[in-house]
Amino acid sequence: MANTPTKPGSMALSPEQGLSRYLSEIRKFPMLEKNEEFMLARQWRDHEDTEAAEKMVTSHLRLVAKIAMGYRGYGLPMAEVISEGNVGLMQAVKKFDPEKGFRLATYAMWWIRAAIQEYILRSWSLVKLGTTAAQKKLFFNLRRLKGEMQALDEGDLKPEQARLIAEKLNVTEDEVYSMNGRMSGSDASLNVPMGTDGDMEWQDWLADDEPGTAETFANRQELDSRMELLTRSMEDLSERERHILTERRLIDEPKTLEELSDQYGVSRERIRQIEVRAFEKLQKTMKRLAKEQGLPVGD
Repeated sequence: MANTPTKPGSMALSPEQGLSRYLSEIRKFPMLEKNEEFMLARQWRDHEDTEAAEKMVTSHLRLVAKIAMGYRGYGLPMAEVISEGNVGLMQAVKKFDPEKGFRLATYAMWWIRAAIQEYILRSWSLVKLGTTAAQKKLFFNLRRLKGEMQALDEGDLKPEQARLIAEKLNVTEDEVYSMNGRMSGSDASLNVPMGTDGDMEWQDWLADDEPGTAETFANRQELDSRMELLTRSMEDLSERERHILTERRLIDEPKTLEELSDQYGVSRERIRQIEVRAFEKLQKTMKRLAKEQGLPVGD
């Protein structure tokens, strides 16, 4: 696309090539002052100055990484989460209007999160369709139970923790250990040493540049907007589609294809087809409504 900001990978920087090195390298890009950001944004908007766009992108790569860290523990490769966030950042730079009066970071958060959340949605769909009912229950509740035990940052579970989780969810301890490994395999700690001397941790380069009240408001507004989109989009589904999609994807303990096929008196394959079609209709409607409201959507 001729009028799209340069992808960070063109600068020989990619999280897939080594996450620690990537995080260390992006820290070298300077943060932009407000006036400098304003001028660069105008150069891109008015003249499609790719060098100006690239400066805006690289100066916010740390913001992407910081937001991506908030999605640790979902069993997804952090390098891929960051890459998806970078795509959202580039879309934000492309559409950013400096005349609106707010900083790029506040605007870009919406696009970065939208890109990451869509990636997670796609990945979760694979997880939900490819596991048993017990594994789905474990997938959706393990992180919450670990949080209650204050064990989110401990990596491997202690035997007594695994036993308690297994008892609460009615699964085996082996299943608990296995799911924990799947969900935390890419969950790198913010305290992992970086650099040749090991004198720097990941959290050290995460600049404390929170937009504060602006971000808090944006988070709440984004959540409210997306929940409203989901509710309105569900209304476009038939009663059967809505029920099957809810039972299969939108509850903590999803029903199996067999359970729903018995309930509706049709084959499991027919239930699967209805579920997939309903999910596709839901996504299409949500994207249409989001565009109408000027909310960021994935390509």
